[in-house]
Amino acid sequence: MNPGPPAPSPSAPLVLQSPAQHYENFPVATLLCPPQLRPAVAAIYWFARTADDIADEGDALPDQRLQELAAYRADLLAAADDQPVSSRWPEVFGPLQPVLRQFKLPVSLLADLLSAFEQDTVKQRYASEAELLDYCRRSANPVGRLLLHLYGVSDGASLQQSDHICSALQLINFWQDLSVDIPRGRIYLPQDSWAAHGVDEAQLLAREVNPHTINLIAASAHSARARMLKGLELPAAVARQMGGFSGWRAAFELRCVIQGGLRILDKIDALHYHTLVQRPKLNRWDALVILWKALFA
Repeated sequence: MNPGPPAPSPSAPLVLQSPAQHYENFPVATLLCPPQLRPAVAAIYWFARTADDIADEGDALPDQRLQELAAYRADLLAAADDQPVSSRWPEVFGPLQPVLRQFKLPVSLLADLLSAFEQDTVKQRYASEAELLDYCRRSANPVGRLLLHLYGVSDGASLQQSDHICSALQLINFWQDLSVDIPRGRIYLPQDSWAAHGVDEAQLLAREVNPHTINLIAASAHSARARMLKGLELPAAVARQMGGFSGWRAAFELRCVIQGGLRILDKIDALHYHTLVQRPKLNRWDALVILWKALFA
């Protein structure tokens, strides 16, 4: 019998991909982003992407991942206090530290992201939609709120709309990535939804495509679309509050993000919700469709 590869040593270093090596649904710090904010947006992205890699990439054991994330959190707190950080992640905290100081970023939002990544190392099932949305509150919503902070937008209605958009994007990513996440042992589809559609864990782990699993994924996708549509007014609010050409650019980028999420849902629909076995991706034609809809929809 082949014993398989040796278990990773708890002291072995994590080998992470560069963010540039990841497929992303949407460009980061695009030309649409106001130029004065691009370094800050890029620094936030690097921070989140690297933490996500610590939680996900490679063959490290959960305890090692938690130790790495604890060290990462310690560097975040040191950077926020304008204190020296370790030399472990210079590409992250080198750019992030001046951004924290210049824009007075809410460190609690960055800490929420780390909380979600820490949860990913130990939690692989979600009992209900409410439990899953609590994960989204920490894994996705902080990014939108950080961007609104950079834009100088802080009213309650805008924050709520941002949360709807970001949670929807996280859910859409989950339903897009079922064929990737489930082989890793993670099932983000809530367990109470399984029961409602006559699906059990064995079917999901086997990635069975049948009427029950298709209906489960379709219902999840429709729910994500409805949540996304609750944020449609946010770009106009950002444009009004920021004003000028910068406001228009930020609003247009937001519209592109919204349309991008809806486009992925369209592609999931076009696959007849067979995302247990196939992962839809955006291509150049989709980018043109997104731009067109962002301009005229």
